[in-house]
Amino acid sequence: MDKKNKLEFMDVKKLIIKMSFPAIISMIVQALYNIIDSIFVARISEKALTALSLAFPIQLTLISIFVGLGVGLNSYISRKLGERNRDVAINTAEHGFFIGILLWLLFAFSSAFVPEMFFKLFTQDQEVIFYAVQYTKIIMIFSFGSIIAEVCMNILRATGDMISSMKIQLLGAITNIILDPILIFGFLFIPELGVKGAAIATALGQIISMFYALILVLGNQKFKLNIKKFHYSKLITIEILKVGIPVTFMQFLGSIMLSGINLILALFSGTAIAVFGVYYKLQSFIFMPVFGLTQGLMPILGFNYGAKKQERVMDTLKYGSIYAGIIMLLGTAIFQIFPRQLLILFNSSSEMERLGVGCLRIISSGFLFAGIVTVLSTYFQALGSAPVSLIVSLARQIIILLPVAYILSLFWGITGVWIAFPIAEITSFIIGLFFTVKVIKKSDKYYETDLLYA
Repeated sequence: MDKKNKLEFMDVKKLIIKMSFPAIISMIVQALYNIIDSIFVARISEKALTALSLAFPIQLTLISIFVGLGVGLNSYISRKLGERNRDVAINTAEHGFFIGILLWLLFAFSSAFVPEMFFKLFTQDQEVIFYAVQYTKIIMIFSFGSIIAEVCMNILRATGDMISSMKIQLLGAITNIILDPILIFGFLFIPELGVKGAAIATALGQIISMFYALILVLGNQKFKLNIKKFHYSKLITIEILKVGIPVTFMQFLGSIMLSGINLILALFSGTAIAVFGVYYKLQSFIFMPVFGLTQGLMPILGFNYGAKKQERVMDTLKYGSIYAGIIMLLGTAIFQIFPRQLLILFNSSSEMERLGVGCLRIISSGFLFAGIVTVLSTYFQALGSAPVSLIVSLARQIIILLPVAYILSLFWGITGVWIAFPIAEITSFIIGLFFTVKVIKKSDKYYETDLLYA
């Protein structure tokens, strides 16, 4: 089989595994280093762990923007390659670097005033605020490593090269894991830096992965970029942003959701915020493999949509949903059976354990629905209809979750907050199915006109 045509001709079941496996491995390692980061910080103090929980919404906001840009690039590049329009695909990739640099300049500037203003909304504890501001400023100032690496990885993914993308993520994650204990607690001539050390380890991991990513992308002879010949195109920018902005907002909803839940939990205790922060790091270990799966699905869906191979698009959606369901069922079993063991990893106090066991068991009951919804969202994004994904995510994380969490907290306390999560997952699953059926019924017309509305 001609390797360059695998997106078009390889058996879909095998192709999904081939395309997704490298991304799944790298995302698991990514989740692992996020967890290890918090495990080490928890050894400093519970306040330091609370600070990282409060800082995570800002960190997630940055990630949301990076991912939105990356998905916009991936979607448009893969569609243009499917249409055999290589020149536009290459110019689109070059636009990714241009937009990425502009975004980094914005983040670096805003790091001077945004963090402290944000954290004072949640707590007046000066120690927690100090740790959170210290960590966040470093992440924002050195975010160029993460955003350029994300651009490079999505260029490679759009061309079907998932192995290189995996190597980039593994390099950054492993570097972070190695540097975390060294910089946090000190080693030999390196002083103990505490929370600042955790931030520096993260930034260095991202910068090292960025350099490696640039070597791979700029040295790729099959998809040859020439930055010197870059010419700006308003049309290409619009096409990137048309998918990227809704995806960014969809990801950004996670930051709003985290902030909203933290505000509700702050009414009870700082320990409740720490527990939710621990849960969110742990659940990433389950969700990250599904995100890796969708990274493999994106170019398959986009390429075959561009090539107008409807049957392969639908097979990819079907088997992608099955694989996501299997991953989520395994994750649910882990959270149901081993909640205490998971919490002990974070040096949990008796109060953290008391709140955390219920948190992990109740929220994980909605994992299966969340996994399938994630695949459905990727389906819409790949076909250039990201606003549909935004609608589903808006319902899932904001419109349903936050009001229900607040209302139930008035009746059942913190337990009511946890119950709101599976309610939101099931509801968004139903909404996602509605839009999926709507798109499938109109698919013949979409493939004839090359337009997709939902």
